[in-house]
Amino acid sequence: MMQFTETPLPPLHQITTPISNPTMNKSRPWPAGFPTSKSLGSFGDANCMEQLLVHCVNAIESNDATLSQQILWVLNNIAPPDGDSNQRLACAFLRALIARAARTGTCKLLASMESAHFNLAIDTHKFSIIELASFVDLTPWHRFGYTAANAAILEAVEGYVVVHIVDLSLTHCMQIPTLIDAIANRFEVPPLIKLTVAGAIEDVPPLLDLSYEELGSKLVNFARSRNVIMEFRVIPSSYADGFSSFIEQLRVQHLVYAESGEALVINCHMMLHCIPEETLSGIHSTNSNTYSYESPSISSFRSMFLKSLRSLDPTLVVLVDEDADFTSNNLVSRLKSAFNYLWIPYDTVDTFLPRGSLQRQWYEADISWKIENVIAHEGLQRVERLEPKCRWIQRMRNANFRGISFAEDAISEVKTMLDEHAAGWGLKKEDDDIVLTWKGHNVVFASAWLPA
Repeated sequence: MMQFTETPLPPLHQITTPISNPTMNKSRPWPAGFPTSKSLGSFGDANCMEQLLVHCVNAIESNDATLSQQILWVLNNIAPPDGDSNQRLACAFLRALIARAARTGTCKLLASMESAHFNLAIDTHKFSIIELASFVDLTPWHRFGYTAANAAILEAVEGYVVVHIVDLSLTHCMQIPTLIDAIANRFEVPPLIKLTVAGAIEDVPPLLDLSYEELGSKLVNFARSRNVIMEFRVIPSSYADGFSSFIEQLRVQHLVYAESGEALVINCHMMLHCIPEETLSGIHSTNSNTYSYESPSISSFRSMFLKSLRSLDPTLVVLVDEDADFTSNNLVSRLKSAFNYLWIPYDTVDTFLPRGSLQRQWYEADISWKIENVIAHEGLQRVERLEPKCRWIQRMRNANFRGISFAEDAISEVKTMLDEHAAGWGLKKEDDDIVLTWKGHNVVFASAWLPA
């Protein structure tokens, strides 16, 4: 392990080291071979920031405190927290790297900087129901999945007297009021709705400022106001074990009511990526304790969860998630994937929220939380483990589901919803699935499945 002399760092906001030519810093010369502004390009562009972050990761992981400090000085100067979207993105990664150094114990100099000089606490807001409803309506990020899923659900439950909806969502049932409203408008005699939600014990943004019992009471009252009878049930559960206790209670519940002919709808909205995806396997490594990510068909918590869902013989499964890959064990690969995906929410926020607004602070705090979770955490604490659409499709097929296309009416509803938002959002169809895009880049996918 490299040895080094620790030198106290000034607070980051006080660092004013010139960055136009780092090699001219006489008091602390930059190491030979370190990239200069000429080799990196403009210090302010996203490519340069990404390369600097990669160099910083390598320096931190190799315990090179001097080089880490120098890169951090540059990043701090070119990536202020109130700058443009690329600068704010890089600043969030900078904070995450310092947090990683503090948590892992590498680069003690950076760890001491975090504790002594740099407040990394991310102030994630606890939303009221009204605030959260307004928050998720700001962009199509969640509304896209809501709209597509609700349309598919309405079509699937036609003719059923009882509909059991299992809502696995990180947005605390914000999709459900719109679904209740649609059911009330579509059916002359609305079916009885049984809503079951997973009350996950982990705190993953967005956070809600009331209990699920209180939330359920409000949803039941709203349904009653629309002449829909609804029952609400919350099952305490955990991502860490692949929702095993949740599935078991669902199984018992389903055995009781399956003969009555109720529809069982599983609505998965951006929650399944929190399930650990590691697979203990010696196939891809000589170390039997090494986790494998190479084949989604190998048993893992995610694969086991989907097979458990299939055993319930659901009427419909809707899977909506972000189309990116944060599963790599290699930190540099993970950083690059996250950097090249999470520029999107920073870019979009400039189109609809003014600088300094509370909603913008809440929005970007949630993104920063995601970045820190991807970069600074390992093991079961790292719940932001997105997988791309192609891998989820393979997982679903391996679990004996078959994909179905969204109806033209559903696609038309999604397009109408997108028209309410800023130019730049788009929709494309890929086989049976639909994908939300921002400036041509994939953001979120929606897919619908039946038992094969």
